[in-house]
Amino acid sequence: MTALIGRTRERAVETLSLDSTGTRNALSAALVAALADALADCAEDPGVRAVVLTHTGTTFCAGADLRDPPDPDALVGLLRQIVALPKPVVARITGHVRAGGLGLLAACDIAAAAPAATFAFTEVRIGVAPAVISLPVLPRADPRALARYYLTGERFDAAEAVRLGLLNTTADDVDQALAPVLDGLRRSAPEALTETKRLLTARVLETFDRDAAHLTALSARLFSSAHAREGMTAFLERRDAAWVVV
Repeated sequence: MTALIGRTRERAVETLSLDSTGTRNALSAALVAALADALADCAEDPGVRAVVLTHTGTTFCAGADLRDPPDPDALVGLLRQIVALPKPVVARITGHVRAGGLGLLAACDIAAAAPAATFAFTEVRIGVAPAVISLPVLPRADPRALARYYLTGERFDAAEAVRLGLLNTTADDVDQALAPVLDGLRRSAPEALTETKRLLTARVLETFDRDAAHLTALSARLFSSAHAREGMTAFLERRDAAWVVV
């Protein structure tokens, strides 16, 4: 079976690459499980100081795989795992990010993207809501600015993602922009990084502990609805859903 997660290491920084280009790195049950396993390895490996989460192909993550969706509990577990990982996780994005991919992005501690990257919370357009991914997104982004994109499903660019608080920076050369970040992490004491990250993520983890069960149930209910069946069928058939006003 083809590996779904590429892994390389350079000077104590482990790079995990979503590598399912045939599905635009959509979050299938298999991809979620493979990424969770790779992150668990990084957490236990004393040779890993930090993790970079990136991708192959032109899309970082297209959201949930509608043909092989992950269990909502598994997706919640993956997002919480990134937030709670005892090592910093840095998102490196040069492609497009949709729906559940924004949950992965928001779960990371630091994030940078190329100007050509585009972003969209597309859930409303297939008849569901950005429920589970709200666990990391809402505590870290500006809710007033976010409302437009949650409610309309519109695309926005990397500069807007910075303004929303989803990215730290955008740069033509993402690797050059991240070089001082990774250098700083390599110069920091591992225990100090763990405790500092714990300070930064406490509020996000409180949101998981308080809201995960409710939002998982909401996600399951919406995905089994008639609206979702119509929306996902329309998406796969590349047509407008029945509710679209033209």
